[in-house]
Amino acid sequence: MDFESNYDIAASAHFIQSHNFTRVALQFPDNLLKDSTRVVTALRKRLQSLKIFDATGSGHETDVGLFVMADTAYGSCCIDEVGASHINADCVIHYGHTCFSPTTTLPAYFVFGKASICVADCVESVSKYALTNSKPIMVLFGLEYAHSMQQIKEALLESLVSCRFDAKPEVHVADVPSSVMFPSKDIKKINGLQESSSGCNGASGTIYSIGGLTWKLLEGQSMDDYLLFWIGLDDSAFANVVLTFNACEIVRYDANENRMVTDLFQQRRILKRRYYLVERAKDANIVGILVGTLGVAGYLHIINQMMELITGAGKKAYTLVMGRPNPAKLANFPEVKFVTFLVYTSVCLYV
Repeated sequence: MDFESNYDIAASAHFIQSHNFTRVALQFPDNLLKDSTRVVTALRKRLQSLKIFDATGSGHETDVGLFVMADTAYGSCCIDEVGASHINADCVIHYGHTCFSPTTTLPAYFVFGKASICVADCVESVSKYALTNSKPIMVLFGLEYAHSMQQIKEALLESLVSCRFDAKPEVHVADVPSSVMFPSKDIKKINGLQESSSGCNGASGTIYSIGGLTWKLLEGQSMDDYLLFWIGLDDSAFANVVLTFNACEIVRYDANENRMVTDLFQQRRILKRRYYLVERAKDANIVGILVGTLGVAGYLHIINQMMELITGAGKKAYTLVMGRPNPAKLANFPEVKFVTFLVYTSVCLYV
């Protein structure tokens, strides 16, 4: 796939031009920094071709400042509004893996990247898995494969329709998220992994959301009734799915090797350690709340909720704010026997 297509140069430039942004922060994770200069050059050429004019219509082109953020205050998966505020950015264009944490002040445009995938092999794997199980299947995926999901959906539908079995397998695919995000003030949407909804046809159900993916289950259904089929890498996004829906049977399709992986020993090991740490948390007298973000919408609300839960359990709570945590920093608080690391989409526990 060519460079400009992989980095959504045309769509990014249109986003900047259509909203008249003049100071744009480009946020790259460490592994994509090597391409940052080429991205800036390509964006400038595209913006020049769009002939952005100022609002007065005087015909003078408006200069657009592009600023590369080479280091983030916290995790690279979240929009770094703190870093973007240092250059008075109007918006942030985020590259690479994202957890889709809602922003508080700045609009954002997400460039997921476009990883290659064999659609035919993937569809065959999903179909075979569905035919060998009686439960319905929910297909989730890494955002780097979002560009291929419509093609996969169509091919999967055709494959299941042509199935010779009387009982057709039930397969659902999560919706592809929008690349554009505007600041959120709705605490319910910020905090909720799931929320009730009622469609225009009167059918009520529950909307689930994780890592930017959304899907709806009808009333009376729950995720425990489904098998999960993950398309993507064995990364943090997949680990979050495993930890969140730990009661579901989960398999993973490795697009790099074109094979289905059913042995999830490493992920189950993480889940067991999480259970162990939860038990350790019950024994701690002093619990530290390590704030892992200052730019995600609703983080103060979540901190207050955690403070209430900890104090309600008869324990003391310390709130700690620092950049990227490490053992040396945490060692400055020896009286804190347990630390919970507050980040969006998950709460990590540390002894």
